[in-house]
Parts: sequence; structure tokens; C-alpha cells
Amino acid sequence: MKALKKQFVYVLFIIMTAQVSGQEFNLPVFSQYLADNEFVVSPTFAGIGDNFRIRLNALTQWVGIANAPDNQAFYADLRFARQSGLGLSLFNDRNGNTIQQGIKVSFAHHLTLDYKTKQYLSLGLSGNVNNFRLDINNFTPTAEMPIIDPFITDNRSESNLNFDIGALYRYNDFFFSANANNILPKDVEENFSAFEPNLLFNLQLYSGYTIKTKNYSQWEPSVFYQLFASDGRSSTDVNIKYRKFNRRNDYLWAGATYRFLNDQAGKPLGIGPMVGGKKSIFYFAYSYQITTNELVQFNSGTHSITIGLDLLQGISDCPCTANNKVPKIR
Repeated sequence: MKALKKQFVYVLFIIMTAQVSGQEFNLPVFSQYLADNEFVVSPTFAGIGDNFRIRLNALTQWVGIANAPDNQAFYADLRFARQSGLGLSLFNDRNGNTIQQGIKVSFAHHLTLDYKTKQYLSLGLSGNVNNFRLDINNFTPTAEMPIIDPFITDNRSESNLNFDIGALYRYNDFFFSANANNILPKDVEENFSAFEPNLLFNLQLYSGYTIKTKNYSQWEPSVFYQLFASDGRSSTDVNIKYRKFNRRNDYLWAGATYRFLNDQAGKPLGIGPMVGGKKSIFYFAYSYQITTNELVQFNSGTHSITIGLDLLQGISDCPCTANNKVPKIR
């Protein structure tokens, strides 16, 4: 058992320090988008629904492991000029001794393809600025790792400017979103490693369907797919949510998510429940994911909390920006 722990510490150290050459320069996506905040995965959702939506998210991965990944994020989007939306994302992500911070400004425009059948097309664009920094303050020799890389001598940082583009198609209660993150290659500098990838492209597909019932409740199955061009790896989330509304359009919801690598569908990376709700202008959600790989015996899973506000709630005069998930209650 002692040898196993030593092996684990060694592997974990390699994972944390190896982030220097494998950073994606992209906001990590876990289950935040399922907290009724699809804007997390695509700028095309900006301005759809309530006029001004704010979400704060805090996520801690692998609770129980020292220096495990930790993330905080702020999201806000609003509708303007009848058929358009603006959005803002800020995040701070720490993974061991690597720190990544970023800002994303988004614009979306929504079009009506057909009023009668409720078909809409949204196009989105985001400009991103990310800063990646290596913190060497904790780089001290240990029994398991007695030698520190002699080339790492200072707290190095690097900033990156990039763009995202996306499209969203909605047909009544069905939606399909395609988003391309970091469409520009990055200039590789010598601050970190000669093996640092310059291809940061990340494709995200998100699709789902809202099944409405007669008792002011909804079922929403959905699928989220990610592909990283740098090494060809990809993953898929399979999700299910249930919402229950009251006559004031407040609601509670519960759901579950199942994430797996696409070449290992039968071996999930994580699986777990989610709950949340909205009361007046206030929003809250919590999700928990059980780690199913070799790290399961060393941690108590991944925890995520989302709080938010839905302000200036006004009915859109264009159906292309209306939130069709909110039932029409007499």
C-alpha cells in the first residue's frame, strides 16, 4: 500500500507539472453548462431568455487531494437591440503549480428562419484573452521527487489572444449548437517547453430536446461532445434533467451526467447527480461527480456550486430571443 501511495504521488506530480506543456488556454468545462447556463459552452446563447443573467460558479476537483484542480468563474449575458446578445466570462483556474486566468467577450445575433414552425438560427463570436502562469513557490524537493527540473528558475507567464465562433439551430423544443474554440494557432515561445503544442483548437457540440408535460414539468435529455485537436482526444457527456415549475414560474430541477472518453465508452471518467432551482430572481445549483478512475480511492469526488441572478426579466418582442423552456402558465 505504501508503494502504491508513492506511485500515486509521483504520477500526480507529473500531471501537475506537465500542464506547462499541455495547457489548452480554454475555460474548463465540467457540468457548469447544465446549471441552466448554456452560455458556458457557446456565445450563441447570449441574449436568449431573461434579459440579464448572471452566474457565479465555484468548482473543486478531486476533493481530498492536495493541490487538486480548482476553478472559479463569472458569467453574464444580456439581450439588446431586440435580436442580439452580449456576454462576458471571467475565470481563474489553478491546477497544482499552474495558474490560468482569462476573460471572454461574446456577441450573438439571433435570426428567425420560420415563425410558424419556430425555427431559429443564432450566430456567435467571442474574443478571448488568456494568461498562463507557472508558480514555482511550491517547487521543493521531496522524498518521492528529490530533483527539481533545473530549467525551471522563475515564475513564467504567457498571454494568448484567440477567438471562438459558433452557430445554434433551434426547432421548437430541439436545439443543436456547434462551437469552435481557439481557432487561431498559438505562437510557441521558449518560456516553457519546446514541446508545447501550438494547435489549441477545441470543437464542442451540444444538443438536447425539452419534453414538456401537462403538469408544468419538463424532461430534458442532452449530449455534450468535446474534441481537442492538439492530441485528438475527445469526450462525451450524456445528461438528463427534470424541471418542475409552479404558477409563478419558479422551479426546482434534478439531473444526472455521465462523462466518458469516446474510445472508452464503458469506462466513465465521472458520473454524478445535480440539483438546483430558481426562486424569483435567485438561482442556485449543486453538482457532484464521482471519480471512477484510479484516483477514486484518494478523493471524495468533484463538487460544483452555482449561484445566480436573473434580472430585468422582460418578455422579448422577438420569438428568436424568447426562452421557450419557461411554460405558459395561466
